[in-house]
Amino acid sequence: MNLPEKEYNISKINMGTFGKDFVWGTATSAYQIEGGYNENGKGPSIWDAFCTIPGKIKNGDTGNIACDHFNRFKDDIKLLKDLGVNSYRLSLSWSRIMPEGKNKVNEDGINFYNDIIDELLKNDITPWVTLYHWDLPLALQLEDDGWLGESIINNFVTYADVCFKRFGDRVKNWITLNEPWVVAILGHGHGVFAPGRVSEVEPYRAAHNLLLAHAHTVDHYRNNYSSQNGNIGITNNCDWREPLTESQSDIEASQRALEFFLGWFADPVYFGDYPQVMKDRIGNKLPDFTPEQKKLLKGSSDFFGLNHYTTMYAANKNGTEDKTDVHGNGGISEDQDVSLSVDDRWKLTKMNWAVVPWGCKKLLHWISDRYDNPDIYITENGCAFDDKVVEGQIDDSDRVEYFSTYLAACEEAIKEGVNLKGYFAWSFLDNFEWNSGYSKRFGIYYVDFETLERIPKSSAKWFKKFLSGQIS
Repeated sequence: MNLPEKEYNISKINMGTFGKDFVWGTATSAYQIEGGYNENGKGPSIWDAFCTIPGKIKNGDTGNIACDHFNRFKDDIKLLKDLGVNSYRLSLSWSRIMPEGKNKVNEDGINFYNDIIDELLKNDITPWVTLYHWDLPLALQLEDDGWLGESIINNFVTYADVCFKRFGDRVKNWITLNEPWVVAILGHGHGVFAPGRVSEVEPYRAAHNLLLAHAHTVDHYRNNYSSQNGNIGITNNCDWREPLTESQSDIEASQRALEFFLGWFADPVYFGDYPQVMKDRIGNKLPDFTPEQKKLLKGSSDFFGLNHYTTMYAANKNGTEDKTDVHGNGGISEDQDVSLSVDDRWKLTKMNWAVVPWGCKKLLHWISDRYDNPDIYITENGCAFDDKVVEGQIDDSDRVEYFSTYLAACEEAIKEGVNLKGYFAWSFLDNFEWNSGYSKRFGIYYVDFETLERIPKSSAKWFKKFLSGQIS
């Protein structure tokens, strides 16, 4: 079994390596922090509905109130200002802007996001706006079959157009989709995320429509809003897959796992089509792109958005019945024939994700090599731990170690030629963590979900010092 290449030490990070224009931020998503689920004309989303199904969400939690960012965003932005970040990644609630997902625009929703954008800019914080972070308007799911339906692409472009038109004078950094892999696999394969579909075929159909919605939206933006001088891209998630052994079969399994995970969504954007290994193994379950669609997809991202959290070993399954970590397998497990495992020496987070900083560096190099050295922005990176308030303080030293070691790995990647241009810590606040409810805390600010008080953890204090140059 391979061993880590090296240990990383925070004291060795040189801020100068990242450069003066490096994007430093934290990230959130609308459904996870906003609350205000039925305020000021907002329509229901698939997550509002999913949370009402008994047993789907831990402890029966919902996002109805979440962090109450809906009412507290000005105070939250003050925290961001104090933290010292120059950017903030947020998502827009489609059903807050268009309650049915189509037709009528809700002006109260527009005003809400205008106020957030203006408040960020007033505090010298650049907004990075994600159009879709999983909270599809419920009406589109019920009436049009959601991401499986024929109308979803046009509906998404229409929604995006409203956002470009109403916010694009100030928003210059757009992300079409957050982690379409999650929508496809967890939402339409395993059914553990909204809309709760279970299928071996639907993940590939949903993914196909997600990619086409992205491509058409980018094309629409470039053709109609070029005067706004903005950038637009997509964010994909991927964990590193290290070969379990030096055998050729495990090396090939590792590559195959990465192509099923990240290549599934990144290859069409950079090459115009799915990875050949997916075509070979999936057959007619994998939809085909037309020549026109391939042309539209290829080059449809101005940057490479990456959400990265962990690393696993990959081994060739060779047709055995081992079902190791199907949920993390980057595709339907049977289709890629890969077994995943972790080294029992690796520290695990509350999500049981291994802390492996060198995997981050290897993934950055893999992306750089495969996709011709694009500008990369890590749009999420973080960890959940069992944070406790002790005498008004939260000592999350494990999270400080996580961030510091992953950033040290990022610094090395930059020195070795990777074009890493930005880093967003996940997450700004403890929040509604999907089917885990409020049981998993990723924030650098602790949220008391009874009082909704925000308390800076040691990691927030560390980040403030780091961004101000006091740690080097």
